[in-house]
Amino acid sequence: MPVSFCADTDRRVILWAAILASSMGFIDSSVTSIALPAMREALGASLPQAQWINAAYLLAVSSLVLVGGAMGDRFGIARIFSLGILVFVAGSLACAVAVTPEQMIAARAVKGVGAAMMVPGSMAMVSRAFPRAERGRALGLWAAASTLTTAMGPVLGGMFVTWGGEIGWRLVFALNLPLGLAALALVRGRTPGDVGKPGVRVDLAGAGLATLGLGLMAWALTEAAAPVWVPLAALASLAAFLAWEAVTPAPMLRLGLFRNRTLSVTNIVTFVLYFALNGVMFYLPMAAVTAWGVTALEVTAAFLPISVLIGVLSAPAGRMADRWGAGPLMAAGSALVALAYAGLWHFAPDGRFWAHVVPFTALAGVGLGLTVAPLTAAAMQGAEDGEQGAASGINNAVARVAGLVAVVLLGRVAAAAYGPGAPGFGLPGETPEHLAATGAAFGSVALVASGMAALAAVLALFVARPVR
Repeated sequence: MPVSFCADTDRRVILWAAILASSMGFIDSSVTSIALPAMREALGASLPQAQWINAAYLLAVSSLVLVGGAMGDRFGIARIFSLGILVFVAGSLACAVAVTPEQMIAARAVKGVGAAMMVPGSMAMVSRAFPRAERGRALGLWAAASTLTTAMGPVLGGMFVTWGGEIGWRLVFALNLPLGLAALALVRGRTPGDVGKPGVRVDLAGAGLATLGLGLMAWALTEAAAPVWVPLAALASLAAFLAWEAVTPAPMLRLGLFRNRTLSVTNIVTFVLYFALNGVMFYLPMAAVTAWGVTALEVTAAFLPISVLIGVLSAPAGRMADRWGAGPLMAAGSALVALAYAGLWHFAPDGRFWAHVVPFTALAGVGLGLTVAPLTAAAMQGAEDGEQGAASGINNAVARVAGLVAVVLLGRVAAAAYGPGAPGFGLPGETPEHLAATGAAFGSVALVASGMAALAAVLALFVARPVR
């Protein structure tokens, strides 16, 4: 494969195609969280069904993202990238016209399959399109533009839901149609050298076992009345997945990578920290919109600082990590996240969004801004030459699995803390009992998230400093 598979004049066009496509994938979770209260009301979805609306997407992405990267190597990066866009857009349109929770869950799973093919290909296309001397700047532009569009996604979603009436939340998903078509038009015919590698094998058996195991685990955690065989089958499927990855000649997850302590600890920190982040950001809009008198547009004030601060602080945090090592920065950032979520727990019963919630989510944004770049650097530091792509894919998959587990597990926590009364957590209500129960439910979620972030801070101290 040549260093660059496209002409010089096409490189910037490919860069913009990658930015548009990756932005669709990045903003999906945050926009869906903001729109979820309106979706639940329109579709008549229960709390477990709302969890599955989110979990179906994360389940598909986390179990298939490594296979998506391998398919790009096998059949051509641009080809699989374009197919992923088509599947993602089709899933988005199915979400926009869904009339039952079951239809929405199925459509979200389709979107996840598309994202698993699309997201790995976006960065890989940029890396292949630009020669090594220009690659760093191109990836920097990709990251900066993706951060900006990710920050704007929740704002647009909040505007649609607040001002769009009954179809507002549907417009959130329909927005992906013009973005996807623009990305397809930009990339079409501009990668003639991207022919793939016919000899590369794709680990479909591993993908099937991972999907089965994670899906059964989500079922066991979401449904209190799930049969006893479900968690046992989940554990057996995940064990079979690990056993298969150890013997197959073309594994989607090379277990030998985890012999490196830095890589192993970094992925544990990733799981614990993203568990905390995804849990709070998924359940916060439910509490704010249904009990605290906050509109979907106003909820974006809790999301926007996180994206902006990550974008602003990542570069200086990366330089500090080069100087002092990634571990101390990750520990300090995670400690700030733990402090912020402890504040949310303490003040959640008050329901004062602007006075308490927004300042504490901004503090969490500072912590994440100090953590994200060093965490990524540590994951790359732990990989051998030639396996940085695999290490990046593993770290991405771990973050998404953490989000999946957080949403389904913390839903049980929220439901238990809310209690048996009507209308239930995440549904509109104005009685004092509902307001108090909602505050207690979200406070319990924030408390668990704070403990997980504190655990991440402790574990980060075990990340080895780079050898100079």
